[in-house]
Amino acid sequence: MTEQISQRELRNDSGRIMRALDEGKSFVVSRHGQPVGELRPLRRARFVDAGVVGAAFKDSPEIDLAQLRRDVDDVVDQTVEPRG
Repeated sequence: MTEQISQRELRNDSGRIMRALDEGKSFVVSRHGQPVGELRPLRRARFVDAGVVGAAFKDSPEIDLAQLRRDVDDVVDQTVEPRG
């Protein structure tokens, strides 16, 4: 649930608010009772063990790198043009 906080609370209680953001909580900031912005946690990079990834893809089909390159070339214009 998103907590509504005032501009004054944001200024005076920033430590608590930052800890709550670290815990995944979101806030709507208001001025004179009117919402003016939102604070929400950013997605963080998460470490995933290589063994877990390997297990997840163990039954995946082999990738034909030559075919992959041809497919990419068919879809993406990779020509190099000098800047002028």
